[in-house]
Amino acid sequence: MKDFFYTYKSDIIWAALVIFLYIVLLFLTHRLYKWLLKKEQEKFPGEATTPIVLIKRVLNILWTILGLISLSYIFVDDEKYSALNADLKLVLYIGVLAVFTIVFATSTNLWFKKRVRNKIANNEDPTSYKFLRYVVVFAIYFTGLVLSLLAFPSLRGVAQTALGGAGILALILGVASQEALANVVGGVFIISFKPFKIGDIVKISDTMVGTVTDITLRHTIIRNFENKMIVIPNSIINKEKLINYNLNELKCCEFIEMGISYDSDIKLAKKIMREVCEKHPLIYDNRTLAEKMNEKPIVKTALTRIDESTLNIRAWAWSKTFTDSFQLRCDVNESIKERFDAEGIDLAYPYRNIILKTEKEHPVNVRTDGGTEQ
Repeated sequence: MKDFFYTYKSDIIWAALVIFLYIVLLFLTHRLYKWLLKKEQEKFPGEATTPIVLIKRVLNILWTILGLISLSYIFVDDEKYSALNADLKLVLYIGVLAVFTIVFATSTNLWFKKRVRNKIANNEDPTSYKFLRYVVVFAIYFTGLVLSLLAFPSLRGVAQTALGGAGILALILGVASQEALANVVGGVFIISFKPFKIGDIVKISDTMVGTVTDITLRHTIIRNFENKMIVIPNSIINKEKLINYNLNELKCCEFIEMGISYDSDIKLAKKIMREVCEKHPLIYDNRTLAEKMNEKPIVKTALTRIDESTLNIRAWAWSKTFTDSFQLRCDVNESIKERFDAEGIDLAYPYRNIILKTEKEHPVNVRTDGGTEQ
């Protein structure tokens, strides 16, 4: 036993040193992980801890691979030391680059999120920062990937090509479909020309109405009034005709329409609708100065259409915002119905006059073969 120890003394000491350092590095990594979690929760409460967990895993894998390579020095000849040294440097380079890329991308992402919060707190538009966050974080990860490829001689040509301007475009076109590229370009157009921004209420169709919550490189997310998230690719939303209720002026005109019967009093119905709308707390006075001086009513009413069984009366009710207009319409519809019932105004319903004509009856004789003759 002593002979074995003296023979392999240096190898045993080396192995013990490597294992000791490996355990120490795992312990320090765990302590670093706990410290980063604490700091993140202090500065950015509620943020996802996925990047920190990823850093911990990368470091643990890095220490494990480096430890195995270091232990392999015991079992190889001196001629292979240079190859092991190259592998050790390559693994160390890739590991450090991966950790640096994750830390840099995470820090940048958190910085942009902080700027977005400040913009929202100051009632400013955060759309540009939200979109740039995706672009910058993608660029950081892309750069880290290219630098990793440079470390491999067989892939160095690909990395050098990707670093060129034409190479980047060719690489993107090679790995991305035409639709994906169109979505990215669409996102750039949305940020540049600003047909809408985050926080705006937009209407694309009768089933797609809601608030814009996010604009990414690929799609735009709208939260409708049922609290459902609608994900629309940027290339599609750029082609659609949409209504932006928050572009420039916020005030909104709501059409309050009632169909009354032919026998109802039109003037009384118009008066009731105007009075109910004007008494609502969310009504907005949109009259011009001249209209106010001439004592024009706040809410205009008119008979807009005569149908087969209804007289359609409309009230133009203005509110400060689209949200107020929706609440206004719901409230006054109920109040108008109650006033109509009290004043004897009937809401119309479809009806038909059926005229029955009688003809002179003809005798019918039944034949024996089953037929008839008149």
